[in-house]
Amino acid sequence: MLQDIRKNAQGTAAKIIIGLIVVAFAFFGIESILLGGGDNSIAEVNGEGISEFDLQQAINNQKRSLLTMMGESIDPAMLDDDRIRPTALDALVKRTLMKQMADDLALGVSEREIGAVVANMEAFQEDGAFSPERYRATLASAGYTPGLFKASLHDDLLVGQIGSGLVGSEFVTPAELAASVSVVTEQRDLRYLTIPRDKFLPDEPPTQDAVQEWYAAHSQEYMTEESVDLEYIELTPDDFRQPVPEDAIVEAFELSQQGIEYRPRSRVSHILFTGDGELGAEEGLARAQEALAEGTKFAEVAGMFSDDVGSASSGGDLGYTSGDTFPEEMEEAISALEVGEVSGPVKTDAGTHLILVTERTESSPPELDAELRAQLKEQLQLEEARAELLRVVEDLRDLAFNAEDLKGPARQLDLVVEEAEGVSRQNGPGVFEQQSLRTAAFSEEVLKNGHNSEVIELAAETFVVLRVLRHHEPELQPLEEVRASIEADLAEEATRRALQSEAEQLLARLREGAAIDALATEKNYQWQVEIAAERRNLTLPPEVLERAFELPIPEPGGSVSDITFTSNGDAVVVELFRVTPGTVAALSDAERSQLTQGLAGQSGGLVNAELQSAMRNRAEVVVR
Repeated sequence: MLQDIRKNAQGTAAKIIIGLIVVAFAFFGIESILLGGGDNSIAEVNGEGISEFDLQQAINNQKRSLLTMMGESIDPAMLDDDRIRPTALDALVKRTLMKQMADDLALGVSEREIGAVVANMEAFQEDGAFSPERYRATLASAGYTPGLFKASLHDDLLVGQIGSGLVGSEFVTPAELAASVSVVTEQRDLRYLTIPRDKFLPDEPPTQDAVQEWYAAHSQEYMTEESVDLEYIELTPDDFRQPVPEDAIVEAFELSQQGIEYRPRSRVSHILFTGDGELGAEEGLARAQEALAEGTKFAEVAGMFSDDVGSASSGGDLGYTSGDTFPEEMEEAISALEVGEVSGPVKTDAGTHLILVTERTESSPPELDAELRAQLKEQLQLEEARAELLRVVEDLRDLAFNAEDLKGPARQLDLVVEEAEGVSRQNGPGVFEQQSLRTAAFSEEVLKNGHNSEVIELAAETFVVLRVLRHHEPELQPLEEVRASIEADLAEEATRRALQSEAEQLLARLREGAAIDALATEKNYQWQVEIAAERRNLTLPPEVLERAFELPIPEPGGSVSDITFTSNGDAVVVELFRVTPGTVAALSDAERSQLTQGLAGQSGGLVNAELQSAMRNRAEVVVR
């Protein structure tokens, strides 16, 4: 089939079609073909567009969050764009609706507020202080420019005002607080008797008949796991590494130096006056110059008067420049300054600056030493390997699509076919720890129809194509292979029945009026009493505490009781004999405040969720 397509593509008609497409691209741009016009929005919310770029940024942000939470153990399938796209788009729609509401309410965020948030973000700090270099590097690695990041942060803060306002406007009435306190700080008095599991272990192993009967009744528990044996081809850049000639390393080094002008690097601090602060630009400039003239350190003056909040917290430090980092007016002033010298007022589009050069270092070309040689060699080797890898992967996609097995494509491309046995839906050896590969192996196309899989791209530039050799349906394991497991199950079952029976007998006697301490003495069991146990009690076994707070409130002078089991298998008879409701008066001021804030926050969160739901129902949302 592919050969027919390739042959037909050489005909006159095909060449004419290709020529028309090229002309269309040249005159109208690719958007005219792919998007049908200049509007590249993929959704509209009340007439406001959401661009493909915004959606991709949201998808990338969710990927980074998933990687941060799960690390290398993450299933690559979870990072698939198509899988993340619906939730990312839904979040963008909600965000747009909230921003529209913020605009309708005329809410705003100042540049100073944005600067303060940026300066205090831990991701942009080094040694507890804001670092301009780290700020720019972190944004670049995340695909943001400073302007784009600040715009996104502006919208986040704007939308956050609505949620904060809802939470802040919520209040808790005395009746609501009292009702909550009555439950949350309720105290319960109880007694409990523990029946040790170890006292009811069987003395004799189960009989052969019992084992056979259990084996027949629970056969589904002793089935083998469905699995497949696979053949596969795995490709990584390491498979295509080749020696790098010395002259290639030298040439790469020389090319890396071409066009580079080695100039002095100056470390710069500034004080910016925009007029957005409490003082006007002129008054701020005058007071700053006066303070500097009196001998106040530049860093202190920056902290007091600079309208650039991001750098003011670090003494106005902007990092290094080689003459092309800052606006032309600033660079001219910097080049004319000596180290430690403060400039006069320098005007740029951002405002008026006072500039200080704090450090200046000469820059010279590097030498081709052993370390740099190794770096260039690794870089060249990896570049060539990656290029060859992608070429072979494309060839493998075509060949594997039409091949009956993987051996033919492997021979044509000089690749190695490997085998893996016992790959199940839940786990597999080596590369088959990846869920995406196991999903492909058990897909209908591969498992039922017997086709080769697609070439699947994994993390770390790894590609795998696979084929099922043998399919192993679940089978009942021979009795002798599972006898030990059955005997353990029978022993556990017998122990559990004996414990349950003993606990039920003691519970019946307790409900008939026997005292729990007398029952414990009679049976030589341990018993305890707990007075004023609260829900956060840490001394009681958690199962006992949970059951005690599940029991209904007893009648005055009476008790209620039940059975529970601890995590180690012991049975426990629990007797609840008194419940004391919590009261507001018993709370400290701090506890009352904390509980009130928590209740208000919960209520505000519910209101916020209902608001977003109502806005979504009323909105006109169009997804293309």
